[in-house]
Amino acid sequence: MLLAIAFATLSPIGLRPHVGDVSNERFLAFAAVALLFGVAYPRHLWLVTFMVGSVAVGLEVLQHLTPDRHGRIPDALVKLAGGFAGAGLAYVFSGTIRKISSSG
Repeated sequence: MLLAIAFATLSPIGLRPHVGDVSNERFLAFAAVALLFGVAYPRHLWLVTFMVGSVAVGLEVLQHLTPDRHGRIPDALVKLAGGFAGAGLAYVFSGTIRKISSSG
């Protein structure tokens, strides 16, 4: 999923898939990645959050190397917010699973 996001972010604008509102796509994509990594590595949520945030900012910076794309701070902030939301959901999900497994 992370590779798909990198492709969509760095590929020529004509190859970028469009599903809906661009800000919603950014938010949901990074929320999903953070949620998946957070569920996979629940004991390393800070590392997951840092990694997803670094990728979000890094992809915005790398867009300056492509001729038809441009990285912008507001876009990076939307991606960061999605990543934080996904990591938060992973935290809640892993805590719920722990409580269920310890009480059963």
